[in-house]
Amino acid sequence: MCVAAPGTVIAIEGSIAKVDYEGNIVNAHTGIIDVKVGDRVLVHAGMILQILSVSEAEEMELLFRELEEADG
Repeated sequence: MCVAAPGTVIAIEGSIAKVDYEGNIVNAHTGIIDVKVGDRVLVHAGMILQILSVSEAEEMELLFRELEEADG
């Protein structure tokens, strides 16, 4: 199962953004989403789906940590 995950844009080159997931850096296509460095974004299957507010991103990150702890 694939899950969309929140991350932070740390660099952009053309239509590819480098997204940081708590130290894990991946490339994601920006598609039609106009992102800038520092934006919190939701990524699924290598595509940025949307820009998140800081509170939305923090809430999602907390939920992911809680799921990891429950599973671990």
